[in-house]
Amino acid sequence: MFALIRVGGKQFRVQDGTELVVDRLAFDEGAAFDGAQVLFISDGDNIQIGTPLVEGAKVDATVVRHTMGKKIRVFKYKAKKNYRRRIGSRPHQTLLRINSISA
Repeated sequence: MFALIRVGGKQFRVQDGTELVVDRLAFDEGAAFDGAQVLFISDGDNIQIGTPLVEGAKVDATVVRHTMGKKIRVFKYKAKKNYRRRIGSRPHQTLLRINSISA
């Protein structure tokens, strides 16, 4: 069984036991998370498509930890104008573990 869920404006394909990295959520580590919107559920031949969400479907997850993502570096350059700018950032992220999917 797998499901398509939306967390933080992004969509993910998940199964039981899947770990996924999403943008930082305001939950403590070890807390239960059930704020995922279920868009689609498939269990072999049984398929449920939401309009836009599947009614009565629920995905239970646990917040494993909060991390920092890989550093993103941006370098701006204009030839012959002595213009150079280097900036960077590291996104705050949350690691979620999917415990169960119920339709």
